Amino acid sequence: MSSTNVDILQVTTFVVILLIGVAWYLSYAAARLDRLHAKVEGAMSALDAQLVRRAEATLELANSGALDPATALLLADAATESVERTTEHPLAEDLLDGQHFGGREEVEASLSEILAVTLTDEVVADLRSRGDELVDDSLDRIAASGLRVRMARRFHNDAVREVRRVRQKWVVRVFRLSGHAALPERVEFTDELPTALAR
Repeated sequence: MSSTNVDILQVTTFVVILLIGVAWYLSYAAARLDRLHAKVEGAMSALDAQLVRRAEATLELANSGALDPATALLLADAATESVERTTEHPLAEDLLDGQHFGGREEVEASLSEILAVTLTDEVVADLRSRGDELVDDSLDRIAASGLRVRMARRFHNDAVREVRRVRQKWVVRVFRLSGHAALPERVEFTDELPTALAR
């Protein structure tokens, strides 16, 4: 066998190995990006669930009869609006694919602010002093779900930041590894708990 044939065989082998390596890397990168997008969608679902729990607990407190009518009405209105504003799912056949917050930030921020204004230290202390189990349970559930809302929102935003970082890589852009997936957006709204419930 001549040296020319050996050289051609070596070059061909190298090119084939290189192409296999590139194909493997692109497949790995696409799978990783897909997992990151799934992580964002899962985080959005978790945030949605915690927001619903917070609103339901608020409604329960508003309907308990323990608050004055004006406060109860404020809480009930804000909580009802929160329950009615669900996360949007553009693709009905896949509830995770392409879901987004649907402009709920204002509604959720409003509920956070109304909780902070109405559930002051004095009001919460007075409610707890009554020994009403339903009221105590509602306050505990508002506090627990409120903390979980904060964690879920931060987890979601961390996942969004990671997807955006990976999608900025040249290999992802050149080979269009993200396909038609929409670029996920951060979710920003006031999610501070009333100080009396944050302890």
